[in-house]
Amino acid sequence: MKNRNRLILVMIATASSTTAFAQSSVTLYGRINTTVERQEIGNVKSTTVSNNSSRFGFKGIEDLGGGLKAGFQLESGFQSDTGIGSTTFFGRQSELNLSGSFGTLRLGNFFPASYYASADYVSLHNHDTGSSSDALYYDPVWFGSLGTGNKIGYRSPTFGGLSVDAAVVLREQSVITGGKNGYDLAANYSAGPLELGAGFSSVNSNNQFSLRALYNIGQLTLGGYFQRNKDENLILPTGAGTRNNVRLVAAYNVGASEFHVNVGRASAYENIANSGATQYTLGYNYNLSKRTKVYGYYTSVNNKSGASYSTPTAGIDFNSLAVGVRHNF
Repeated sequence: MKNRNRLILVMIATASSTTAFAQSSVTLYGRINTTVERQEIGNVKSTTVSNNSSRFGFKGIEDLGGGLKAGFQLESGFQSDTGIGSTTFFGRQSELNLSGSFGTLRLGNFFPASYYASADYVSLHNHDTGSSSDALYYDPVWFGSLGTGNKIGYRSPTFGGLSVDAAVVLREQSVITGGKNGYDLAANYSAGPLELGAGFSSVNSNNQFSLRALYNIGQLTLGGYFQRNKDENLILPTGAGTRNNVRLVAAYNVGASEFHVNVGRASAYENIANSGATQYTLGYNYNLSKRTKVYGYYTSVNNKSGASYSTPTAGIDFNSLAVGVRHNF
């Protein structure tokens, strides 16, 4: 009888353990993205094997019951051309979150939602990575001293195609040293073929506001974003002033082939003469499978005499002719 009772207890414990495991899941994911490029910076030419934001990560979720879920995401970048890992192991993302019918509360280190709603959303050819990434986009929080860590964020549920993200980036400085927190806001709206977005970020009177749109017409996608930013002390200690930045994109997909073109134009800053620039990219992707593609592109950044986008010195240009392979897992 005792043996029978013990067997029943073991079976109950096993069943309970199986249920608990069924409610939790952890996924390994990543991307390896590498190009061979012929680059030219000013008059200096070089042939390189280049990493295009390769990364791997872990994400998991546990069902806590009653519609409440706990989740996490840890993501690390690495150099696919050399194998060198990131100096901050989970520097790309280290997030803990709670989600339910109220939305999602996020804590930790994660990229700005305003960036995903604008520049990243329209970077169709290579997901805003590598030498063809958007050289003209400006984010005062991300590019400034605060970075992407020490954040408290909230993502709303989707209502009628609309979702909203908000986050505060804590400076975590003492009263003596001072310093202000950073703020990031984003909104995304989807209605059939039309996709809209908006983003805002600010810290220490440096700020940016952007509007984005994409429209799908069968196999053709057209879109772009507009950004206006104000720099008070990041580019110049005395302030570079305001600037406008516009990017237009087009993609045509047929079978396994993708044809891409985009052009961006940044006006000069108020307080920096001849600081405007233009960037354009032509690209072609061929999908070998749902996870693997080969691609090629030509990208060029043309700087005025006071601009140094993608270059170490103002007034010189950058261009690259590249072929690459991207594999997602």
